[in-house]
Amino acid sequence: MALAGVITLQPNLLFIFITTMCFNNFPMTYSMSEAEALLSLKESFSNAEALDNWVADSPPCSEDDQWVGLVCNNGQVTGLRLGDMGLQGKIHVDALLELKSLRTISLVRNSFNGSIPELSKIGFLKAIYLSGNKFSGKIREDYFQEMRSLKKLWLDDNEFTGHIPSSLSKMPQLMELHLENNQFNGTILDLGNPALVDFNVSNNKLEGGVPASLLKFNESSFEGNSGLCGEKLGTKCDENGKKEAPSPFHAKENGDTIIIHNGNAPPTDKGKIRAAQIAGIVAACVVVLLIVALLFVRSKKKKGDVDFDGIIGRENNEEAVEVQVAAPVKREVSAEPIRKSTSSRKGGSGHHSVKGVGELVMINEEKGAFGLPDLMKAAAEVLGNGAFGSSYKAVMTNGLAVVVKRTREMNALEKDGFDAEMKKISNLKHWNVLTPLAYHYRKDEKLVISEYVPRGSLLFLLHGDRGPSHAELDWPARLKIVKGIADGMRYLHTELASSDLPHGNLKSSNVLLGPEYEPLIVDYGFSHLINPASATQALFAYKAPEAISQGQISHKCDVYCLGVVILEILTGKFPSQYLSNGKGGTDVVQWVASAISERRELELLDPEIATSKNNNSQVQMEQLLHIAAACTASNPHQRLQMSEAIRRIEDIINESCKGSRTIEILPSLRDGYADSHYVLGTHEHGGQSKRRHGSNSFGSRDNFEYGMS
Repeated sequence: MALAGVITLQPNLLFIFITTMCFNNFPMTYSMSEAEALLSLKESFSNAEALDNWVADSPPCSEDDQWVGLVCNNGQVTGLRLGDMGLQGKIHVDALLELKSLRTISLVRNSFNGSIPELSKIGFLKAIYLSGNKFSGKIREDYFQEMRSLKKLWLDDNEFTGHIPSSLSKMPQLMELHLENNQFNGTILDLGNPALVDFNVSNNKLEGGVPASLLKFNESSFEGNSGLCGEKLGTKCDENGKKEAPSPFHAKENGDTIIIHNGNAPPTDKGKIRAAQIAGIVAACVVVLLIVALLFVRSKKKKGDVDFDGIIGRENNEEAVEVQVAAPVKREVSAEPIRKSTSSRKGGSGHHSVKGVGELVMINEEKGAFGLPDLMKAAAEVLGNGAFGSSYKAVMTNGLAVVVKRTREMNALEKDGFDAEMKKISNLKHWNVLTPLAYHYRKDEKLVISEYVPRGSLLFLLHGDRGPSHAELDWPARLKIVKGIADGMRYLHTELASSDLPHGNLKSSNVLLGPEYEPLIVDYGFSHLINPASATQALFAYKAPEAISQGQISHKCDVYCLGVVILEILTGKFPSQYLSNGKGGTDVVQWVASAISERRELELLDPEIATSKNNNSQVQMEQLLHIAAACTASNPHQRLQMSEAIRRIEDIINESCKGSRTIEILPSLRDGYADSHYVLGTHEHGGQSKRRHGSNSFGSRDNFEYGMS
């Protein structure tokens, strides 16, 4: 029995023995907690002082003391935002594999170097940002093969070499690809991905043609690659797809003789042309041109006339201009009745109406009365073309500068109806709304005259000007602009509430800036005047999603436009929504919506304001991004009401004055909120400003009182 008992126990002992041996020699895989994984990552860095609050005795996603640089959702780490922390060393990718909810990694502007880290192991990533480091070397062709979920890849401002990995062409969800400022060579991949909205390979060593699928992006996305060719870049490709070589004929200077010869053949006497002969011909041409120019200037000075009669009568194939308006002097103004003016301004010569031109109708005499004869004597220049027609700057003999907008699109109403609409517009008086001065009616085209403001448009200062004015466009100035636009839009939506589109054409080119960056809204209230067939091209409100898909127009279209302008101010990006062909610019609406969903709002901000060390400023920027995103929701029923959007903007302003950071970002929609007549401004130091509706003066705000229109 004893023996039997021993024999019976043998299988159990054997099982225990084998199990013990196997587990001692082949330990089971140990799954780290998120805290352990992050601490392991921290240990791989050689300079991690910025991560001091990553300590073992606290949960990473604690509501009270969340670890710096983490994005959390429901207690789990979904993103790493470790940019600008001075980090260097090795990146422990295996530790990141333990973060099962991780979707975004940002290590921008640190000091990492060496080969690209093996982030391709983390196949579930949606966004990788490695910009501004010192990563170098080639990226293997199949690196991105398994990263089918990746939407955003930023590798710019590193030292990568070799070809662009072919596996990038097999990423169906890729939306953003930035490879600029590296040393990539070879040709550009034909990505063929319709989801791609942001692309840049500038300043590399690429060559060959630009693939057809990438021609939708503007030239700046490809500049700095001397070997690239194609019609978009202004150079031809040869039969092998390479940049066409320059003509073999060139010039060499040999003493006083210019020798023109084929690069493969020796110069001959027949190919020589004396430099003196060439110089003589050039000099003669210059003299003739100077004489012609002098005669032209003298003729203009003698006549002193601008052919506005001819301007009205000529055919115009150009589209309308973006108006720029100048800073008027301080003045007190009251609303004047509409009156016709055919003579010069008081003190002038008293000309009568010009035959075939008709009368100029004054609707705002803040700058005094003037007539068509005054315009015809003015020195004029073309400002440009836009959605309505052409615009001209005219400086009258008394020094008054105005903008004359000439348009053929405002032909929806006969003269009586047109006069009634312009009278309605003339009654609008608000600090942030520029009221036209006069207009001229003619059946086939119209003139609308407004003040000229030399600082120009918000569009120009954001994207065109890189001088002192642009440098002054800091965060306080931009916040002031947003507030002023909101004030002006609330006023228009109150006074023109019966219109489907109280503004109808709000965009940065129609926001002019006064000397202290006070915004002035222009080109508003014209929707009833424009031929419906032309409205879809002439008015930006028709770019709202519901207008494009269903032709549905409402106040919510103006809200969409406001959201696009705010996104433009915050990101510094030119919106592709402004372009009729959709080619060029950035789809700021989709770009921002995607970033917000990934909790990386601060990475969207214009670098010129994102560098602010003021935490309160960054909070304000992030809050405004959320407001703008809510204004640009694709479903108009989910979009904010104008009054609610403005209320939230004012909350940010008011809390800014108090120094508070506890402002709601996306509270529930509160339709019907309105004290739409009340207009509150802010001084740069946070005090309330005083103004009276009824003046567009650029004078001191302290001269105005609160009031209702």
